[in-house]
Amino acid sequence: MELITSFSVDHTRIVPGIFTSRVDQLGEYAVTTYDVRLKRPNREPVIDVGAMHSLEHIIATYLRNDPVWKDEVIYWGPMGCLTGFYLILKGSRAPQELYALLLGAFRAVEEAEEVPGTAPENCGHYLMHNLGMAKWYAREFAAYLEAHADDPAIFAYPMTERLVTDAGQHFFDS
Repeated sequence: MELITSFSVDHTRIVPGIFTSRVDQLGEYAVTTYDVRLKRPNREPVIDVGAMHSLEHIIATYLRNDPVWKDEVIYWGPMGCLTGFYLILKGSRAPQELYALLLGAFRAVEEAEEVPGTAPENCGHYLMHNLGMAKWYAREFAAYLEAHADDPAIFAYPMTERLVTDAGQHFFDS
């Protein structure tokens, strides 16, 4: 099987930031998946599950209510590795163009007094939330984004280099 793009990113070198994960062309329309990475994979503890769930609810609500971006948002949700989120938008923009939107979203978490959509009728695991920890992670990531706003590493994936045989097969060392 072909290695998917997200597994070609060098997870030993990735830093927190906003990255273009993939761009799909659906007919005449582009749909872009962004990697919003809060933690260094395999080097930092992952995000607390309850906090991750709360961040998902608050930021999804924020994005889908933003007057400029709400019609562009397709999806906001957690990565399985619990180190960040995927944001899927209509169109194709450079990650730098999402900086202000995402900084605002994480700052909004800090100001949240409750997590939206946490009634049993609205949420598949309504008891699994942690607003206090969500605020902590949001504050940490927003401060990181502000401190590194001019660092191109927070907008560009470090890609792995894989040897390719003449037959087109990827070489993986052990």
